Amino acid sequence: MASYLKLDHVDKSFRRGAVETEVLKDINLDIARGEIVSMIGHSGCGKSTLLNLIAGLANVSAGAVLLEEREVNEPGPERAVVFQNHSLLPWLTVYENVALSVNKVFSGVKSRAERHAWIMHNLDLVQMAHAKDKRPAEISGGMKQRVGIARALSMQPKILLLDEPFGALDALTRARLQDSVMQIHASLKNTMIMITHDVDEAVLLSDRIVMMTNGPSATIGEVLTVRLERPRKRLELVADSTYIAAREAVLKFLYERHRLEAA
Repeated sequence: MASYLKLDHVDKSFRRGAVETEVLKDINLDIARGEIVSMIGHSGCGKSTLLNLIAGLANVSAGAVLLEEREVNEPGPERAVVFQNHSLLPWLTVYENVALSVNKVFSGVKSRAERHAWIMHNLDLVQMAHAKDKRPAEISGGMKQRVGIARALSMQPKILLLDEPFGALDALTRARLQDSVMQIHASLKNTMIMITHDVDEAVLLSDRIVMMTNGPSATIGEVLTVRLERPRKRLELVADSTYIAAREAVLKFLYERHRLEAA
């Protein structure tokens, strides 16, 4: 598997006064172009810290994050992040929130008409074009997350980073957005890295699931390849033996880690 994104012996520590805490230790992972990779583990295992390192929002203490063999050490439009909190600006419309990113990345590259068409294209991708003139207070939580995804996609990122993007949503809305993510991936073939606490979500969406050991000094415990053909339909997977086996493997890992921590 060709390496598109490479985490090469990555360590991350934080210092507060004279106290230094090692959060991540010797993280090694190769991610191919077009993969969906989920990261799962107990709270405090450094998942969000690792995502921040990939995003360039924090710097490694040792090792390197390499995207297409270039070191990542600062934020950039080629790595877009969707957080659990949608982070939309409340005084702007749906259209204007997406336009902020488009104008930042493509000003001087695309004409005004081209930027408008690109904004609408990305709102269409997440089925939010009809609400382009509404403000965040006028739409639901699931719709806000759709706009957040559209804003991220509008930057044409090489990697889409999802930090528990559906964690605050009700089960039905979450399922619909999971389906939307699968449809977007089928259309764009983009690379996605997602943090989740939901085992079923990880198995449904992912090509591989990265299971983290408990912190401090967390590292990658196991990597599970999910051998399910795409497109995936959740109702058909309920009784699928491959799906069930993958789900059991992740649950077993998490249970064993919890048991060891409690011992």
